[in-house]
Amino acid sequence: MEIAGSVALVTGSNRGIGRRFALQLLERGATKVYATARRPELVDVEGVVALPLDITDQASIAAAAAAAGDVTLLVNNAGISTTGSLLTDDLTDARREMDTHYWGNLAMIRAFAPVIERNGGGGIVNVLSALSWFVYPGSGAYAAAKAAEWNLTNAVRLELAGKGISVQGLHLGAADTDMMDGYEGPKVDPADVARAALDGVERGAAEVVVDEWSSAVKASLSQDPSAFYAQFA
Repeated sequence: MEIAGSVALVTGSNRGIGRRFALQLLERGATKVYATARRPELVDVEGVVALPLDITDQASIAAAAAAAGDVTLLVNNAGISTTGSLLTDDLTDARREMDTHYWGNLAMIRAFAPVIERNGGGGIVNVLSALSWFVYPGSGAYAAAKAAEWNLTNAVRLELAGKGISVQGLHLGAADTDMMDGYEGPKVDPADVARAALDGVERGAAEVVVDEWSSAVKASLSQDPSAFYAQFA
């Protein structure tokens, strides 16, 4: 699909990668951009339509779908990131991870896929992670939720293929955002993440891998995992 002339909705648009998506969509000629957040007053991108949205609340999703009935491109970017042990810590955060990244994004797709189809087709982008494919100590809940969202992305791609809706999985390591504040490793510019994803939308890419770290992790999947995980021993 073409970005120019599209009508997009971006979740988690008040900061980070979501904000860069909103900016680049406008720069690339999107007719309208719905920039959503749980607190829409924090959206500071001029020219967007700010909408309240909590992707873990079905009523909130239904209200957004009713308000944005002209959408042709959905960018599922909203997320959380928690740390802790899956074996010994309270599981509240682990459930929040799955409620957000798996159930929340599935609910968004179920609400907006019919909207996109009615509008003649379009695309969906799911912002995933290199952690869809590996885990490091303390990241178990987030990584499990992203792995679930990865195969969710593959599943809905198959279901929507005959409806004129492309579905992209977007993978990256660390981006230079508030969520990764304090991380000392290499970080990709969030503007580059949005750019790569939108380029992928225009060429119909099923998957976009943004950085070298994510590419290396993906390549390791065909190998014995003990070699890869030795670095965390």
